[in-house]
Amino acid sequence: MEMEIDLTPKLCKKVYSGDGGAYYAWCPNELPMLRQGNIGAAKLVLEKNGFALPQYSDSAKVVYVLQGNGVAGIILPEKEEKVLAIKKGDAMALPFGVTTWWYNKDDTELAILFLGDTSKGHKSGSFTDFCLTGSNGIFTGFSTEFVSRAWDLDESTAKTLVGSQSGKGIVKLAAGTKMPEPKAEHYKGMALNCEEAPLDVDIKGGGKVVVLNTKNLPLVGEVGLGADLVRLNGGAMCSPGFSCDSALQVTYIVRGSGRVQVVGVDGKRVLETTVKAGNLFIVPRFFVVSKISDADGLDWFSIITAPNPIFTHLAGRTSVWKALSPEVLQASFNVGADVEQKFSSKRKAEEIFFPPPNSN
Repeated sequence: MEMEIDLTPKLCKKVYSGDGGAYYAWCPNELPMLRQGNIGAAKLVLEKNGFALPQYSDSAKVVYVLQGNGVAGIILPEKEEKVLAIKKGDAMALPFGVTTWWYNKDDTELAILFLGDTSKGHKSGSFTDFCLTGSNGIFTGFSTEFVSRAWDLDESTAKTLVGSQSGKGIVKLAAGTKMPEPKAEHYKGMALNCEEAPLDVDIKGGGKVVVLNTKNLPLVGEVGLGADLVRLNGGAMCSPGFSCDSALQVTYIVRGSGRVQVVGVDGKRVLETTVKAGNLFIVPRFFVVSKISDADGLDWFSIITAPNPIFTHLAGRTSVWKALSPEVLQASFNVGADVEQKFSSKRKAEEIFFPPPNSN
């Protein structure tokens, strides 16, 4: 018997906060597909001069900057620190073992989305992060003797180093604190701006897509996740489709609102709802999803649990129906040639996005 699972889109909840900002996450108890699909989802929001202390995680992640400008520090295992200027629309892939820090020196909030694979993590459906410093930093757990031996310091200096940072996870730095300057050459190959990258799909009146894959962001291969940013025009429809390589699709609504329907096993509609900015929802393997945006349009960022995902669409020029012979369609739908002809003659030109009716 197929298990009923709640696919309702959810908002994130605050996990902890400091003077410099807050960290939010989606809870697997509220969004059960997180646990079932081994997916983690979280959001970091930094105020002006907010600094997210250096940490590493038990999960590989894709990062997307939702708002603002800031600086990211990324240390790949056994490599130098890379310091990147980041802004709205930037995406990054963070493999296992990466240490990161984040800093916002602007007045505007810096908001960063993390979506990733928790299959090797401590808790299915949640990220577990390990801070290197701060009140819950790794070295607060070691005895002074161990710390002083490890760092080759006298005990009083070791005590000062471990005990001085009283903040947990996120702190606010004094105005004018000097931080490393970002380097343009560090950005290349580490990040890609989805709002400025060449479009993979651009349909007039329909929508636009930028796909992250191993070609334009090589680290995606190490992370094992693909991603895309889709911008649907007002009133447009995203063709019903599914991932045909058994991947899950995890979708965060970046902007706007719209309607979504998901159909699963035995032709059963398992979700019909309205989505809005801040919602996260997950489409199970092989289930078919379609969206229609409201008048103001609908933008979403998704990860797909395969580095170079393949999608099958069920409407439009590239759909399965267009490949099936007329006789098979007539027999499958149990309709005459006239109805089949009417069906087959439609959507000959459009791809995966359909503009609103009567729009040119």
